[in-house]
Amino acid sequence: MMRRRRQAMAWLVTWGYFAATTGAAAEAAVPADSDHQSREEAWWTGPMMANSAAALPQGHYLIEPYLYDVHSSHTDSFGSLTYMEYGITDRLTAGMIPTFGYTRMANGPGSAGVGTGDLNLLAQYSLTQFQDGSAMPAIALMVQETVPTGRYDQLDHRPANAHGEGSFTTTVQLNTQTYFWVPNGRILRMRFNIGRSISRRTRVDNASVYGTPAGFRGYARPGDSFAVNAAWEYSLTRHWVLAFDLAYRHTLGARVDGAISVAGTATPLIHRARSSESFGFAPAIEYNWRSNLGVLVGVRVFTGGHNNPTTVTPAIALNYVH
Repeated sequence: MMRRRRQAMAWLVTWGYFAATTGAAAEAAVPADSDHQSREEAWWTGPMMANSAAALPQGHYLIEPYLYDVHSSHTDSFGSLTYMEYGITDRLTAGMIPTFGYTRMANGPGSAGVGTGDLNLLAQYSLTQFQDGSAMPAIALMVQETVPTGRYDQLDHRPANAHGEGSFTTTVQLNTQTYFWVPNGRILRMRFNIGRSISRRTRVDNASVYGTPAGFRGYARPGDSFAVNAAWEYSLTRHWVLAFDLAYRHTLGARVDGAISVAGTATPLIHRARSSESFGFAPAIEYNWRSNLGVLVGVRVFTGGHNNPTTVTPAIALNYVH
């Protein structure tokens, strides 16, 4: 884990150096040259995975619903999530992300119906804002709390009914965003985020997402995780944008502690799952009708990880800011 953290910090330092040197070069190139695209001429929807470091102006709001299908071997998990954010002040943004899902299994029964997933509550404070001609990116501190509203235990013979983790999880993340002008004068927007999530212990009864069987009574604690995400968006025209994400995530194994009761006899069950890691990328294309309204179509692929299945997730999102 320490080795992974050191690698991620090395990426962060490398990116910081790249932003400083490239931003310094851009400072002399952008301001008075009419051949260079201005930021007002570039419209964005945002990449698939990396959160924005920009703050919503006070009194303004953002709504961005996603529809997606997490496809893996023998499983399709159809879902939706919606970012709903509001600018409390020019620096402080608050919001929520409700989720819903339905799982179809190739080798077993699927979900009994569409279920509610876990609810995410977030607050983000803007530390710095990007200024043309400066190497300093926009930087924001985001805190997100996952509220366990989705079903995770008492699954009986339908494990596909699970749509949550059952645990309160706190994520603290540093988000950054900056702009570069490439030689042809077009804008390349970059985001780089790094965060850590900590989960609390939760009560578990019977079959659950933690692999416990019927008759189990006890507790589980999801493993803490560490994530790094970088994204680039290239402004082809005012309306069209190409986007690409890269992501890495390392998660410690969940711990289960309890007992299985069968015919009045309790058998202790203590289990620690193995840690996992995953690498992902997400190409996407954006089309923006207006500066505050756009659509994103892309696909997220997680592969090449350790103790983690390969998944392919096509998605579509609509972004509206008022």
